[in-house]
Amino acid sequence: MKDINDFTISFIDQVRAHYDDEFIPLHRPVFDELEKTYLNDCIDSNFVSSAGQQINEFEGKIAAFTNSKFAKSTVNGTAALHLALHVTGVGAGHEVITQRVSFVATANAIRYCNAEPVFLDVERETGTMCPLLLRTFLQNQTKKEADYRVNIRSGRRVSACVVMHTFGHPAKMLELASICDEFNIILIEDAAEALGSYSDSEHVGRYASLTTYSFNGNKIITTGGGGCITTNDNKLSEKISHLSTTAKAPDKFEYFHDQLGFNYRMPNINACLGLAQFEKLDDILANKRSLAEMYTNFFADSGHRFWTERSDCRANYWLNAVSFQTREQKQFFLETTNAAGIMTRPVWVLLDQLPHYSRCETVETGASEAIYDTTVNIPSSAQ
Repeated sequence: MKDINDFTISFIDQVRAHYDDEFIPLHRPVFDELEKTYLNDCIDSNFVSSAGQQINEFEGKIAAFTNSKFAKSTVNGTAALHLALHVTGVGAGHEVITQRVSFVATANAIRYCNAEPVFLDVERETGTMCPLLLRTFLQNQTKKEADYRVNIRSGRRVSACVVMHTFGHPAKMLELASICDEFNIILIEDAAEALGSYSDSEHVGRYASLTTYSFNGNKIITTGGGGCITTNDNKLSEKISHLSTTAKAPDKFEYFHDQLGFNYRMPNINACLGLAQFEKLDDILANKRSLAEMYTNFFADSGHRFWTERSDCRANYWLNAVSFQTREQKQFFLETTNAAGIMTRPVWVLLDQLPHYSRCETVETGASEAIYDTTVNIPSSAQ
């Protein structure tokens, strides 16, 4: 095994040979003339806001691709997650179980509902929620009251569980769904990073009541800002449609809003960008898989772990990741690659380590700290 200095130099050479750019970002969108054509058509139509046929068309394509009955677009992935929690009844005095390793939006959406997150450690293998830890927590730390679970320590109702597919690697959803069903906990998948990821030959979202996606500028495909919620539940779908358009009651003339709603629907101009991007999705996924194969070969004898998909999954490899042996190696790699114009980044600070979540209940095994201490995301753009 090369020392970390020689290894990092070899990595820089490998990445520069692949991308051949002066500055190599972590993950950039893939644009060409098609996006300009679709956007010009949208501008010419004057339907650039929250009404337009392209929104419906984009939702239909997402629903079909994810094998869902319904897809409802939103202004971003955070809004999608907030709305998903809201329509399933999460509210004040509730708790929502989620994972320590995730982008801050996962926890923020829970707080938007005036609920409290409970953070469980992740599996080191997947970076996603640990089924064993979830079962242990629900068995030992909650009790049944009426038809729901109550946290013995806090006295709050445990109403939902949000699982995030870290870097596009699917969580162990079959096990997690079985546990949530056993304890009557609503399951929501935060698939912001996982469009094009499959588990047991099914697209992610198969086991959840609702699944949310992000189409931010750095995601597999982008609408600039945007997200969506997929579901197979007609009533939830209708509720999402109503609440995401300010809960306006249908009427020929009157602007009557029958409850508190949200101005969350995706603008048509974003959907136009998404339709152009969607035409490239299969090629983008194939290109990213090829890049992951290149990294797999490069890291094979390095002594460092490149994150690869489990045998029962097909990851989209949204962000490629490598775990080093020590925190010092990670830090050296980060500093040296970024100084060379190659963008790499650490894993997000663990959610329970942020000041506004530091008092939340947290179940630790050490796996999340190990991932944070040693793991770096490396350039993952499709060509």
